[in-house]
Amino acid sequence: MTLLLIPVLLATAGMAAMVIGLATRRGPSLTARAYLAGLDSVDSVADTYPDRLAAPFFVRVIAPFSGSLRDRIASLAPGNHLKAVHHKLVLAGLTATVRAEDFVVTQAAATGLLGVGALGFVIFGQPSVRVAVLLLILAPLVGLIAPSAWLTRRVRDRHDQILRDLPDTIDLLAISVEAGMGFEGALAIVCQHFNSPLAEEFARTLREMELGLPRKEAFTNLKRRTEVAELSNLVLALLQADALGIPIGRVLKTQATEMRSKRRQWAREKAGRLPVKMLFPLVLFVFPSIMVVVLGPAAGGIFQALR
Repeated sequence: MTLLLIPVLLATAGMAAMVIGLATRRGPSLTARAYLAGLDSVDSVADTYPDRLAAPFFVRVIAPFSGSLRDRIASLAPGNHLKAVHHKLVLAGLTATVRAEDFVVTQAAATGLLGVGALGFVIFGQPSVRVAVLLLILAPLVGLIAPSAWLTRRVRDRHDQILRDLPDTIDLLAISVEAGMGFEGALAIVCQHFNSPLAEEFARTLREMELGLPRKEAFTNLKRRTEVAELSNLVLALLQADALGIPIGRVLKTQATEMRSKRRQWAREKAGRLPVKMLFPLVLFVFPSIMVVVLGPAAGGIFQALR
């Protein structure tokens, strides 16, 4: 009888707890109207997960765990090396996410980790003496050179993107100026219609001029941040036109024609290099396969004749 009363008491207690909870429940802390108003407000923060995921690995993972140790390691690096790294970061457009000190610490960490890994493999793997020496020498070198090679590649890619977008950008600048807009307004139009490193640099130059920096200094900073010969020629022509009172529209039109011709020559140069670049894959991969397909059926007869 007592065993039969236990489920009844548990069910009664559960029903009582449910009734008390429904009776004393509070209203929602945030209504739908307030939630929608919060989304429409200016101060609402959107999900920045894609932006954080697009950041470099060092910024996402290593930088939060580094602090004073990073500064101590960076202080051991020569000042000239830090300046050279910072200059490359400026040319690569990475100064907003990576500092020169962070990059130097990444180099040191990669060198140390690969060196320790190579030492551990030599101790526990017991390879031959030649292999052990090669690992102990090459592993730290790879850790030291790989970040620099990656940064150099980023600088080269950004240089090519700027060079590729420069003719179209100058065309839009010339059209906007000839339509009656000022040069700053034409730069704003370019920044709105292009999403490229060149448009980002023009936007930064435009912000500097809006903050009161003279046009000459703003364009000098643009040359220093990019170091693209064609863009430097454009900046020099614009500064000379501004100093001598020459119409900027005429200068932009001339520069656009010249840049289209240079881009055509650049494309022909790239196409002329293709046969040389295709020679190595053909010799290493395609020609051996063709030889196997052509001479494979006759291989038996050739061996028989040679014997």
